Amino acid sequence: MNELNGIITQVVQVSPTMKVFRIAPDGWELPDFKSGQFCALFLPATAPRCAEATDEFETPAPDKMIKRAYSIASSSQSKQFLEFYITIVHSGSLTPRLFELKIGDRVGIGTKFVGMFTLDQIPENRNIVLIATGTGVAPYMSMLRSNALKRSGKIVVIHGASNSWDLGYSSELQLLQTLTSHFKYVPTITEAHKEMTPWHGHNEFIQVMWKNGIMEEVWGFKPSPENTDIFLCGNPRMINDMNEALAIDGFFEWSKKNPEGQIHIEKFD
Repeated sequence: MNELNGIITQVVQVSPTMKVFRIAPDGWELPDFKSGQFCALFLPATAPRCAEATDEFETPAPDKMIKRAYSIASSSQSKQFLEFYITIVHSGSLTPRLFELKIGDRVGIGTKFVGMFTLDQIPENRNIVLIATGTGVAPYMSMLRSNALKRSGKIVVIHGASNSWDLGYSSELQLLQTLTSHFKYVPTITEAHKEMTPWHGHNEFIQVMWKNGIMEEVWGFKPSPENTDIFLCGNPRMINDMNEALAIDGFFEWSKKNPEGQIHIEKFD
């Protein structure tokens, strides 16, 4: 289906390179999905690109529909809209076209919602560490906005970015931390020297923070495979480095063949 079946209802400029889009289905009902899943967004190649775009890495055929999968940030319990947290790839095909969209414009939404990056198979009493860089925090927002906070185990979001203005959803996550005793939010930035005002939080790469004992600082104990599941979404280098660090602690990756694994990694096919 190549119909532009969604309408932009909200656009929030998070930073110079990041936006949050809310898209409502037009003439159809959103199917049930699980928090942590993703779906496709698409636009025709004839759609205009935003002013910030650079030369296109690969020019698509004029009759082509440009599609890409994005994690859903909105609650799985809402049927009114879908929310997406997207960063622009200046030489890309789809994101410069998405960044040109305004409220009321149309965009295509794939009707197949897929992915195994979910909490539904993890016992309620296990602790959860949700680690992200950049827009990788999106699926965690869906989890937290749905029913993740009803779990009895501890939950923490560790979110890394270059600067504080790239920490999308930080206000909401800080609010959740004040309202929920078993939820913690740990932001970190790697370019503190560029901040407009002094940054008093963490300024290390997440994998360095892990090795230096950030979880002992946050929870008062070191997570183990016996009591904790780890989710990783974002920069491939962070994912690889965290995988190596977690392997030292006895964690291994979850898969259909290894359902006992405790490391869950977001991968788009």
